[in-house]
Amino acid sequence: MSHPALTAAVAALHAEGRLRVWSLVVTVFGDAVEPRGGRIATARLQALLGRIGVEPGALRTALSRLAADGWLDRERAGRVTAYRLGPRGIAETRPAAARIYAAPAPDPKAWTLGLGPAPAEAVELGGEAWIAPGRRAAGQIAVTGTIAALDAAGRGRACPAEAAAALGAVRAEALALAAAAPGLAAAEAMAARTVLIHRWRRAVLRGQDRPAALLPAGLGDPSPRAAVATAYAALLPASEAWLDSDAEGLAPMPPATPALASRFTGIGAEGN
Repeated sequence: MSHPALTAAVAALHAEGRLRVWSLVVTVFGDAVEPRGGRIATARLQALLGRIGVEPGALRTALSRLAADGWLDRERAGRVTAYRLGPRGIAETRPAAARIYAAPAPDPKAWTLGLGPAPAEAVELGGEAWIAPGRRAAGQIAVTGTIAALDAAGRGRACPAEAAAALGAVRAEALALAAAAPGLAAAEAMAARTVLIHRWRRAVLRGQDRPAALLPAGLGDPSPRAAVATAYAALLPASEAWLDSDAEGLAPMPPATPALASRFTGIGAEGN
């Protein structure tokens, strides 16, 4: 029987609707496989995803789809079938890692509220309005000041209800998993880490992540990113031990690269 915190996290994931197994597989490759040589045996992948409620047939279908679309390359050595990221998978996952695993950052002292084309790091407020950290270049229709300037545009526009709900759910789950981490077995920790990063990855790539100063009351201390960072650090030792182990008759994976330790810390570069 799984730990209650893991059971709750898996149930919440499935409650969101039909699970997109192919997306979950991509999460596993970006989070756990790339730092360890980029290759994983199908048996280990199924052992992990089975704890998250993925049936073997659903995994086979997802792997076939990802291989056909260029996300994965299939390899076979004797009776062992394995997969690694293909050209498309590498092109998509490695740049995304910089956004997913960025360190929680203090809020800047100055923000720019502007109109017109938004810079890459801006949060769009609707129409052509945006707000971005720091001072912007001259020539833009913008005003720079403290975060209090945002009140004129409305905090609800900076973090719409959908984004706030998604971030609130991830934050609550991260806090629960961080508290439960000491009581999780190695395989449970790996499953919990996968669910946590999968939900966080989707929030980030959907543009729902926000600087702490732009979050509604109740979501800023710790911020969702800070909560995920804490939970990830708590789950990392046991989850990595599962990847190192030969439990369940699975061959150990290669050692992780040093880049793994840089995640959410800002020390070094994320590059698997």
